[in-house]
Amino acid sequence: MIRQMSRRGKFITFEGLDGTGKSTQMGRLAAALRAAGHTVVETREPGGTPTAEKIRKVLLDSSTAGLSPLAEMALMFASRAQHIAEVIEPALAAGGMVLCDRFTDSTEAYQGSGRKLGSEPVLKLHHVLCGDLQPDLTLLLDSNPHTSVSRARRRNRQESKGAGRSHDENRFEQETRAFFARVREGYLAIAKRESERVVIIDARGTPGQTHSRIMDVVKRKLKL
Repeated sequence: MIRQMSRRGKFITFEGLDGTGKSTQMGRLAAALRAAGHTVVETREPGGTPTAEKIRKVLLDSSTAGLSPLAEMALMFASRAQHIAEVIEPALAAGGMVLCDRFTDSTEAYQGSGRKLGSEPVLKLHHVLCGDLQPDLTLLLDSNPHTSVSRARRRNRQESKGAGRSHDENRFEQETRAFFARVREGYLAIAKRESERVVIIDARGTPGQTHSRIMDVVKRKLKL
């Protein structure tokens, strides 16, 4: 039994506001881990499976108007439950390293804090629908909220123009500064509560500097 558990892979999640460089840093970490001989699965939320990607379109498209906070949270977890069953758990069971752009911490920060639903319903749904699956390590990329969101808005506008209306993921970026301030505070509260799992990464420097900080944390925390 102990030998089986030791072969289980590691689950690393990237969290933070859009525009903090999560996707870039996840790609860099994946490349470094592969170079060290690890099998790596890169994925994202909402999304990661064909079904979950359809849910992502509903959640992020700016034309999705009038979606209630509770419906939004329910859709996030519907996507996540499928993602765990189809991608995350099989990869971990096979001994792979799973790197995921967002997980339940995002729901607690965005819907729990940003939408003011509170942490309790998020954690209850995580228990019921996700079996309390927790990352081995969560890297919370933190920078100036206004700068990060402005960067995300510019990126999404450019991607929308390049791909047409089929790639509109601007719904959350239309929120107010107060909303994103609440989201950031929600993230910081999670990091304080779960200090063993969640490490705040200063993402205000260059991508190279941020990558170096992440590599130091991953080597120290996961003893790689």
